[in-house]
Amino acid sequence: MKSKNVQKIKKEILYDYLSRINYNVVDTTEEITKLANEIIEQGVLKKKNTDDCVHIATAILSDCNIIVSWNFRHMVNVDTINGIRTIALAKRYTTIDIYPPNVLLKGEDSNE
Repeated sequence: MKSKNVQKIKKEILYDYLSRINYNVVDTTEEITKLANEIIEQGVLKKKNTDDCVHIATAILSDCNIIVSWNFRHMVNVDTINGIRTIALAKRYTTIDIYPPNVLLKGEDSNE
């Protein structure tokens, strides 16, 4: 039971932190769609993950330097991160890092 309470507290801290971040809403452009499709064409992610590809492409083309995601299956994994980095470098875009949310919780042990 302690583990659930710790997870709940961490989630509340994270949501509080995220609520303090200034952000902009970005419309999907043709360039974003093209980059998202390239992520699929290069085999980094599958067509069924188009929303994730659009998310990543939007972040790259909006000059974000990090994506924070709980999506461990499709986004926060070494194959995806390396594939995205390869595409970004080939296209001369700034590379982007993809991390799990616990990186925002400075000093917190992610194993609790």
